[in-house]
Amino acid sequence: MSGAGAPQLHVDGSGMRVVVVAASWHTTVMDGLLAGSRRALAEANVAQVDVVRVPGSFELPVAARAAALAGADAVVALGVVIRGGTPHFEYVCQAATGGLTQVSVDTGVPVGFGVLTCDDEQQALDRAGLPGSREDKGAEAAQAAVATVLALRSLDGSRDSAW
Repeated sequence: MSGAGAPQLHVDGSGMRVVVVAASWHTTVMDGLLAGSRRALAEANVAQVDVVRVPGSFELPVAARAAALAGADAVVALGVVIRGGTPHFEYVCQAATGGLTQVSVDTGVPVGFGVLTCDDEQQALDRAGLPGSREDKGAEAAQAAVATVLALRSLDGSRDSAW
């Protein structure tokens, strides 16, 4: 979900437990992502929001898996990786993306993907949901996670879609 063309999701997460797994690198950007995620989950009436902090984006998949196996209805994964002068960027981005996808597919628990993969710090700040940011990727990831729970519930007939 990015910029122009992003869906306007209005979701009701009443009764849901959502775990937000957030990396710790790039404090200012992460504070914005986490605030946006919390705000979106509150607006969606999510009953319980737990936040787990991990060192970096590489560690997000293992914590997301633990949250999914511990009974979360959805997980929101937040992180930021900024390109540097070595291949480290590609390795961390690939590991986080593939790992979070695997968690979601293997457990059946939706994972909202709020990992920014940026060329520079300004791109991250523009997407962090801070005052002056163009986008709020933390909020978008949270909305996507809740919307996917609702979609899955509508597929199994346990609850009508609320969006």
